[in-house]
Amino acid sequence: MTQVPVRLRKFAPVGGVLLAVSLLLTGGDRASITVSARTPRPGGDGTLVKVEPLGELCTMAPEEQRAAMRLEALAARNAQTSAARAAGRAFLTPIRQIKDAYPSFAAVSVDPTRDEVVFTDESLFQVLVYNRLENTPAGVDASKPKRTITGDNTNIEFQSGAWVDQKTGEIYAVNNDTRDTTVIFPANGNGDVAPTRGIKTPHGSFGIAADTIHGEVFITVQHDSAVVTYWKEATEKQSPTRHIQGDKTKLADPHGIAYDPKEDVIYVANFGSGHGENKQQEMRTGVPSEGNDVGKENWPLGREWAIPGSGTISPPSITVYRRTARGNEPPLRVIQGSATGFDWPTGIAFDPERRELYVANDMGPSIVVYDATANGNVPPKRVLKGPHTGLANPTSVSLDLKNKELWVANFGGHTGTVYDLTAAGDVAPKRTIRNAPAGTPSLMIGNPGAIAYDTKREQILVPN
Repeated sequence: MTQVPVRLRKFAPVGGVLLAVSLLLTGGDRASITVSARTPRPGGDGTLVKVEPLGELCTMAPEEQRAAMRLEALAARNAQTSAARAAGRAFLTPIRQIKDAYPSFAAVSVDPTRDEVVFTDESLFQVLVYNRLENTPAGVDASKPKRTITGDNTNIEFQSGAWVDQKTGEIYAVNNDTRDTTVIFPANGNGDVAPTRGIKTPHGSFGIAADTIHGEVFITVQHDSAVVTYWKEATEKQSPTRHIQGDKTKLADPHGIAYDPKEDVIYVANFGSGHGENKQQEMRTGVPSEGNDVGKENWPLGREWAIPGSGTISPPSITVYRRTARGNEPPLRVIQGSATGFDWPTGIAFDPERRELYVANDMGPSIVVYDATANGNVPPKRVLKGPHTGLANPTSVSLDLKNKELWVANFGGHTGTVYDLTAAGDVAPKRTIRNAPAGTPSLMIGNPGAIAYDTKREQILVPN
């Protein structure tokens, strides 16, 4: 039996112009959509204008077919992109675009050993390295980084987590979407350089923390509410050594993660949304996570195994686990409730000397601090919040224990800000690294997943 792909071309009216939509159907679970502007024509709105046979595909076993189709689509996309760039053109010229022209700091990791601070930029797909003492002067549009890792060879897209190995200076950047790889660059990495290696990670990976004593890195997986552990020196071919996932874990859209070497536990920040998984049911096809576990062990169940109707939304939380926890293991402690002050807790960091946990509230915006043993519905021991702090949708925190400083990546403010470790209340930052002219609005577009148009208010709605 064979499958015959066809190309459907359809015109749909949008605001006085028509959009020509090309939809490639392969009979499997993948489709590509191309949209371009066209001049309206009488009687042509919303009609099928052409069906083009594209040839035959040999029938394979479902799993082999999906894997082959993914590889074929990727190769075709890369070839088309290379050809277009070589010709100095784009596939289609947009009528207009909404795009932040400046970096959006998504994650931060301070490197006191080399007096540097590293930021990931989720808007322009970059890793930016600054001098630790950089402080953007008034009247200067932006600080210039010491090094910038960016370009086609870097394999970075939508990177949401960062960690710097203090021993080697290697930079770990977690790709949250589209690439499904954590990429590692050398300490002196600069320009359009390929990573020294990559770690194959589940789709939707977000935060990263490390245990240098046991040589492990921990990575959270948003969509599938999981934590995966790898050897720190792992390569793309290697599997996780273990993972945490299941209803007893209380993981729910996890983001930030931190490690306490004294108690040997990991802390995880959860937004609160989740769903059940069951590999005994029929697999859903066409979801992004499908198939990226091919040949891997200790891999969490992806969204292709999501149970319909099992979605839940719980209050945000911090969950605490044994470092060696695996499977559907419950947390040791849970910080959750109205007194906690959580408001989209995103990035977290742990101070093993003062025994304190730092949490960045994306929607606070604030930094809240708890004792290491905090449990239940407890308030923070101190809060950094207010108009003088410069906090704007903080999504990541990093601690410089050598210089007693707290670093924050402000996704909504085009800034990285630094404070004393014990800062509390409405205090101004000690220094600010600005990557855009002062007062430049942040578009807050990070990993957009859909789009809608409000005809009444004439507004474009973009969930991220």
